[in-house]
Amino acid sequence: MADITRRFGWRHLRSAPTAHIRHHKRGELVHDGRGLSFWYRSLSAALSEVPVDDRELAMAFHARTADFQDVTVQATVTYRVSDPALAADRLDFSVDPDTGSWRGAPLEQIATLLTETAQQHTLDVLARTPLAEALVDGVASVRERVATGLAAEPRLPATGIDVVAVRVVAIRPEAEVERALRTPAREQIQQEADRATYERRAVAVERERAIAENELASQIELARREEQLVDQRGTNARREAEEKAAADGVRTEAEASRKVRLARAEAEAARETGAARAEAQAAWLRVHGEVDPATLHALAATRLAENVPRIESLTLSPDVLTGLLAKLGRPEGGAQGRAEGRAGA
Repeated sequence: MADITRRFGWRHLRSAPTAHIRHHKRGELVHDGRGLSFWYRSLSAALSEVPVDDRELAMAFHARTADFQDVTVQATVTYRVSDPALAADRLDFSVDPDTGSWRGAPLEQIATLLTETAQQHTLDVLARTPLAEALVDGVASVRERVATGLAAEPRLPATGIDVVAVRVVAIRPEAEVERALRTPAREQIQQEADRATYERRAVAVERERAIAENELASQIELARREEQLVDQRGTNARREAEEKAAADGVRTEAEASRKVRLARAEAEAARETGAARAEAQAAWLRVHGEVDPATLHALAATRLAENVPRIESLTLSPDVLTGLLAKLGRPEGGAQGRAEGRAGA
């Protein structure tokens, strides 16, 4: 949109480099070109502003496939006005000399022309294409057909319009159909996920089995070593018992030998003692055999007196005393007097 300023009844226009300005005055073309700047009077000026830059036109329309499924096509067409004079002659690009705004809607007319042409060729392609094929290969085929159709459209060159590029963004079915189409793929993905889960579980079970086998092998090895340990302990205990028995046998033999030697010594000592006693007894008997009986009786009485308890008094009858003195060969009176005196002592 050009910038217009007012000065003392005059108007000054300053356009952009991407806008082509055509200025007619009294039916004659006064100014024609891009990026112009000039003074004019609004009552006698007829102005046209034609944009010559590339413009993007986004379009979306519905179509039906060969299997009667509705789809939505999203596309973008890039175009530009290559002949501003021809476009200004065919379309209303006139602007208000006081405000600089378009009096009509030329860009909407161009958009309608491009959209209807692109939609016509898109419908022609999709009407002979099934839904599945349209969703897979429809973008390329529609783009190619729309580009070819717009290039062959005679109204565009006659209006001074060139199509720069055509892009088909997407071809989408209805929401329910799209969900239905996604279901097999989702099921396939879910099956793959389930298979991966099962495989992971199988691997986990296999690893657990390997771990259990390792644990069992470890337990078997431990039991085997425990058995060896028990056998070794039994062998050690048996050897210890044998050694102890041998030691006890040696100790018993030594003790028996010692006792035998001790008994022999004791027997020898007893034999020697007996022999000594026998000799002493024989000598004693031999001595006593040589002594007279009265002396033996005196010794026996002396020994008896040494071994009897203490006697405070002793009374002897005359008969006993007479017989005793007679045996001793002493007088009766003297013996009696001595016996009484000794007993009194």
